Amino acid sequence: MIDADTLVAEVPGLMRYARTIVRDQALAEDLVQETLVRALERGHSFRGDSSLATWLHRILHNAAVDHSRRHREEPTEDVTTLVEERWRDERYSVDASVVTARAETVEALKDSLLRLPLIYRTALVLHDMEGLTMPQIARIQQVQLPAAKQRLRRGRMLLVTALASQWERRVAIAGVPLTCWDARSRVSDYLDDTLAARERHLVETHLADCPTCPPLFDALVQTRRCVGLLRDPDSTIPADLVKRIVEASRAS
Repeated sequence: MIDADTLVAEVPGLMRYARTIVRDQALAEDLVQETLVRALERGHSFRGDSSLATWLHRILHNAAVDHSRRHREEPTEDVTTLVEERWRDERYSVDASVVTARAETVEALKDSLLRLPLIYRTALVLHDMEGLTMPQIARIQQVQLPAAKQRLRRGRMLLVTALASQWERRVAIAGVPLTCWDARSRVSDYLDDTLAARERHLVETHLADCPTCPPLFDALVQTRRCVGLLRDPDSTIPADLVKRIVEASRAS
């Protein structure tokens, strides 16, 4: 059996891992908490075939995968296929100095990591950050060793491409206030006119200068408008159907 005191020593490592594989601090804390709860519930099943840390990381990995599936993360194979096609092209390359500069910037590196599909992101973080062996990662991800090695290889390729693309994008938005995520996370409140004047100005300035956010904003505006139209029965329900329903209700 495993008691709560035994788990306390593993919390810092679990939190470090969780913060790297998910964007939201609150979600990272929730995943670690869920991991500890599951560990206490399943303590009888831990037989020491792997280290306690490996076992806990497997529980956390599964919790993160469950969350990813519920929230429909980007299609893994589509992203991977696109990047592998680039790497197979002998003409494809990146500026290594630029990629290195971005990788040495913590914010940029974390942002690029979070662009990777979860199974590749976790393999890379577990190996290159946490120092776990490939057999340990295979056990955590519950795959065969060759599959775990493939995930690490793909994760590294995806990360380099993400860092290279991020640099190109950073150049395009140099001087634009707010990061795209900061702006996009405020857009809903902006649409509802609940932002303070300063925040509203920052969002408007970002939308005026960013090359990628305006289409997303326009799509949100038009989608909201279309949802609003659903309130008008005549826009979606034929008039003769409305008449038949009314007549049927009167006859009953």
